[in-house]
Amino acid sequence: MTIAIVTDSTSDLSPELLGHHGIVSVPLYVLFDGKMHKDGIDLTPQELFDGLRAGKKTPSTSQPSPAEFAEVYRQALESADQVLSVHISGQLSGTVGSARLAAQEFADRVTVVDSGSVSMGLGLRALRAAELARQGRSVPEIVQTLERVGTQADIRFTVGTLEFLKLNGRIGGAAALLGGMLNIKPVLVVRGGRVESGGRARGHKKAIQDIVDYVRKYVETHGGARVALMSTVGGEAYVDEVRAGLSGVSFEDMGNHNIGAVVGTHAGPGTVGAVLEPVTA
Repeated sequence: MTIAIVTDSTSDLSPELLGHHGIVSVPLYVLFDGKMHKDGIDLTPQELFDGLRAGKKTPSTSQPSPAEFAEVYRQALESADQVLSVHISGQLSGTVGSARLAAQEFADRVTVVDSGSVSMGLGLRALRAAELARQGRSVPEIVQTLERVGTQADIRFTVGTLEFLKLNGRIGGAAALLGGMLNIKPVLVVRGGRVESGGRARGHKKAIQDIVDYVRKYVETHGGARVALMSTVGGEAYVDEVRAGLSGVSFEDMGNHNIGAVVGTHAGPGTVGAVLEPVTA
């Protein structure tokens, strides 16, 4: 039995990774500068932040329609027996709802999973699903594994400014106000499918150190880990700082990843973070 893996563009998987693992990504949309852009296709993160610096209005985002998902599923089922569709947390986007509506057309041939995560948290889940499918695991087995992984996975990140999360309603106004005071840098997590406070650090270096310390502790606690590092435009050098801090730590390196325009719209420039998963679950 062959299983096709579908995800969405908030997984922030590169075209190369998607192609290598045979994963299909359905793009979300960014409404920016009076136009609707497909994430990762019509608008790059650099173009987005360049436009914002030039004074253009803060963009908004929206999910694909059920019809778009249905077309992807229809094409996938021409060569696969089943589809496993893994998506951004339903607490952060209506994407998984659109996917579930579309899946109703295909009875039990399409299974939709809410990853409870975003960006490379979702990306690593999609990669694991593809890996398990290649090993011949069934859809129920893969879903059970993804759920177990989800209970142990972590995302820890810091942003250049909380203003973007505040504007897009992804975090409370009080937290945004605090983030601008006394050079306090927020440390954020994705918990229960939502972005929440994970602590505070005084200044950039201590925020980076917080991420490094957390990764070290996670690897030690789990006896190893899969670790992916991610950043928005302006945060690339911070990834190098995190890597330098992790010198000597043994983990399964899942690489550096660029956060796309949809997630970047909410996170803002200068974001850096780590995604952590147990190697086995």
